[in-house]
Amino acid sequence: MRLMKYTFFMAMIILSQLALASHEAPAIKLPTADGQVDLAELYGKVVYLDFWASWCKPCRSSFPWMHEMQERYRTEGLEVLAVNLDKDRKLADEFLQGMDVNFLIAFDEAGESAAQYQVRGMPSSYLIGRDGKLYASHVGFREKDKAKMEAVIQQLLAQQ
Repeated sequence: MRLMKYTFFMAMIILSQLALASHEAPAIKLPTADGQVDLAELYGKVVYLDFWASWCKPCRSSFPWMHEMQERYRTEGLEVLAVNLDKDRKLADEFLQGMDVNFLIAFDEAGESAAQYQVRGMPSSYLIGRDGKLYASHVGFREKDKAKMEAVIQQLLAQQ
């Protein structure tokens, strides 16, 4: 238990904190390939919210990891939501060809949701607890950060 608390504490220090930590996550209602996603409908789950673009090389590396996290923790209540910010939907569709995606993909050509979340780089990810509050953010995607991000996901999933 002590090790888990230490791991969570260290992960929270290393992950960049939101200025609005533990405040309500801004609402998102965006189109998907199959309809629409409303962040409010995901309350009760832990949401890994990722902002990406087709031109972003680290984004391409993050997709297999997000697939793995969704596969591993879906039954515990994780929902990965990846929001594309390309101004041309065709670029996003080309990026997604050949990707193994088992999570929600939304499209925000106007970038309004990114502005609400104060996205500072690509990719940018945010962890939202079951209570709909923001707990952590992270800019970029590096191999060395994967275990730390997963530790925070595990901690949030453990909270009921």
